[in-house]
Amino acid sequence: MKHAKAEIIQEYGPFEGNPAIHGVTWDGQQVWFASGNQVNALDISTGKTIRAVPTPADAGTAFDGHHLYQIAEKHIKKIDPQTGQVIKSIPAPGDGGDSGMAWAEGSLWVGVYRDRKIHQIDPETGKVLKTLETNRFVTGVTWVDGELWHGTWEGEESGLNHIDAQTGKVLETLEMPMGTGVSGLESNGSDRFFCGGGTSGKIRVVKRPGGKANA
Repeated sequence: MKHAKAEIIQEYGPFEGNPAIHGVTWDGQQVWFASGNQVNALDISTGKTIRAVPTPADAGTAFDGHHLYQIAEKHIKKIDPQTGQVIKSIPAPGDGGDSGMAWAEGSLWVGVYRDRKIHQIDPETGKVLKTLETNRFVTGVTWVDGELWHGTWEGEESGLNHIDAQTGKVLETLEMPMGTGVSGLESNGSDRFFCGGGTSGKIRVVKRPGGKANA
C-alpha cells in the first residue's frame, strides 16, 4: 500500500453564515457544498459563494451532470440546481448514518460513516446494488479516472483513501495534517481533490498524486 502526506495547495473559507462543511461536489465549473440548511455554489476563481439552494443538507452531495443529489437525514433528494425544486426523494441506505456521496456511471455511491461501508445504489429507487466494506470510518466519496476514493476522519486523524472498487482494500492513503478533518470529498476529474473541513468551515484543495491537470 502506498502512503504519503497529503499536499494541501489551497484553502477556501470559512464562509459567513456557513459554519460547517458537509458534502462537497463539483459541476465542472464550481464547487457545491452542503452547510446544514442549504447547498452553496462556490466560485473557485474568487473564493466566494455565488448562490445557495435552500434544502436540508447535513451530509453528502453529488452531481450527475444535470442535477444535485443531497443527503438529508434518512433520504437523498434529487434537486434542480437552477430552481431549487426537489424532483425526487429516495431512501438513503444508511438510515441516517450516511456520510459522503458520489455519482459515477449511472449510480450513486454512498458512504456510511460508522459502518465503514460504501453502497452503490440505484438513483431512481434507492435499491442497494453493491456494498464495499473498508477498514476506516467513511466520510466523503469520489470517483476519478476509474479510481474510488473516500475520506476518513477518526478523532484527530484523517486522510484520503484510494480503495479497490471490487474488494474495498486500501491501495493508497494520503494522510492529512493532524487535526485537519475531512468531511466531504470530491475530485475535479483530474489533479485536485476538494475536501470539506467539517466544523473548520473550510474547503481544502489537495493535490491528487499522478493526476494531470485539465488542458
